[in-house]
Amino acid sequence: MTERELFDSYNKDVYRTCYYMLRNAQDAEDLCHDVFVTVFRQDWRSVEHTRAWILRIAMNQCLNLLKRKQAQLKKVSQVKLLQEQTTASVKSVDTIVLEKAAEEEWEALLRQLPEKLMAVVTLRYIGELSLVEIAETLKIPVGTVKSRLHKALKIMRKKLEQNQNLWLKGENGIWNALKRN
Repeated sequence: MTERELFDSYNKDVYRTCYYMLRNAQDAEDLCHDVFVTVFRQDWRSVEHTRAWILRIAMNQCLNLLKRKQAQLKKVSQVKLLQEQTTASVKSVDTIVLEKAAEEEWEALLRQLPEKLMAVVTLRYIGELSLVEIAETLKIPVGTVKSRLHKALKIMRKKLEQNQNLWLKGENGIWNALKRN
C-alpha cells in the first residue's frame, strides 16, 4: 500500500473523528493533515491494526488540542451556528428550528461529558468503531471502554430526562395558567 492509498483509505475516518471531537472544520482539517504527517514519519507498514492505530493518533492529537483550546469552544460553536444558518436557507423555518434545537441539545450533552467519556462516545457512535478498536485506539482495556460508554450514556440519559422534565413542568405551568384565565 502506498502513502496515497493509505491517505485515501483513512482520510475520511480521521477527518470525521477530528471534526466531532473539535467541532470546527478548519481545526479538524488541519489536525487531519498533521495526523498523516505523523503517520508517514513512522514505520506505518509494520503496524498490525492500521485503522485503529491511525485513529489513536488522531484522538491523541484531538485531546491535546482540546486541552490547549478549551476556552475557544464557545466561540467556535457560535461561528458554526452562523455558518449553518446561512447555508440552510432552503429549508423551512420550522425544520431549521427543530433540527438546530436537537443538534444543540446533543452537542451540549456531549460537551458536558468529561474528555475521556466524550472520546469513547465519539469513537463509538461517530467513528463507528467497535469496542475492541476503541480499546486499541485509546490503549485501554475493553472493559474500561464498556464502563466509560455505559457511564457516558447514563449521564447523557439522566441530563436528557432532566431537560424533558423541566420542559414538561414549564408546559404544565403554562397550561394551568391558561386554564385559570
